[in-house]
Amino acid sequence: MAEFFVTGTDTGVGKSLVSAGLLRAVASRGLRSTGVKPLAAGARYQDGIWANDDALLLQAASSAPLDYAATNPVLLQAAMAPHVAAAAEGVTLDAAVLAAHCRGAARSGADLLLAEGAGGWLVPLNVRQTMADVAVALGWPVLLVVGMRLGCLNHALLSAQAIRGAGLALAGWVANCAWPAMPALAQNIATLEARLAAPRLGTVPWLAAATPDAVARHLDPGPLLAYCRD
Repeated sequence: MAEFFVTGTDTGVGKSLVSAGLLRAVASRGLRSTGVKPLAAGARYQDGIWANDDALLLQAASSAPLDYAATNPVLLQAAMAPHVAAAAEGVTLDAAVLAAHCRGAARSGADLLLAEGAGGWLVPLNVRQTMADVAVALGWPVLLVVGMRLGCLNHALLSAQAIRGAGLALAGWVANCAWPAMPALAQNIATLEARLAAPRLGTVPWLAAATPDAVARHLDPGPLLAYCRD
């Protein structure tokens, strides 16, 4: 199995959709793919359970899905910063516990597991821990989803610096056009390619009807599959 932790340059940059696209792209090559979201903030009642839309998207895109409780073991009701929502709901968040959930999912037997974080790299969990502590506890290579908009160069380069500073490998990145237009898009992507020193798995264009299968057509999971072979 190859396991990766997925983070983004910010919240709302398309981590879940890109992760779902990668799960579908890997599945199209005959491999078993599983996506999990150990922590999610923002719930709605559906089919008799409280669930998070991003977690449901990962579950549906997986060719070897887990049940919902294993896909998203910690669900906060309010769609806000996790440490704020947790405090309001009397929930204690702990990086080691979240990492343990991911390790449990890794025993499912899939060829590729993606564990998607909440928000960006340093989103707080409590007074001392952030999502980065979950990734460090896991020790898995990291995938970075870059939301292509003004400011993304700074956000992407800072995120990559923090990931490597934590002792983790940046396994790859995706340029995601989550907004209809960005001036000088090609130049921005070229700048990131020159400076991130990690393979670009693809550029996802603005899609009016974005589905995992549509996103998968713009992604190359080859660098991830190399980890499977290794």
